[in-house]
Amino acid sequence: MYPAYVVEPIRQETSQIGLIELRLPEEVDKVIQELKSTGESALFLINSVCGCSAASARPAVAMAMQHPKRPARFYSVFAGVDKEATARLRQYLAPHPPSSPSIALWKGERLVHFIPRHEIEGYSAQHVATTLITLFDEYC
Repeated sequence: MYPAYVVEPIRQETSQIGLIELRLPEEVDKVIQELKSTGESALFLINSVCGCSAASARPAVAMAMQHPKRPARFYSVFAGVDKEATARLRQYLAPHPPSSPSIALWKGERLVHFIPRHEIEGYSAQHVATTLITLFDEYC
């Protein structure tokens, strides 16, 4: 488990950019069921303490959220911290293997796109944000 001085600033950053943290598996289930019943779209950030999450994933999500066409909802789970919630979300993201950070775009009843760590790590936040905006234009 990571110490609070590592985890809390990341939680604050995630919240400040507008993502709702899901800390329990039941919260993940509830959100997925709501999306299935409403047909809405949502972005899920599988957050982590690694450098590529701080340098690319979280800033990319923040940039993409400024785009006028975007998902109705934004969520995060914190890999390595909220392990049960992360494991539950990963069940919904199957057959994609566990990857953190990663970003999932959900629409209604299904996962429509998954961005694994290897498509985040080593890429600029702007590059990842551009990918997200392209997806938003297509699915939202």
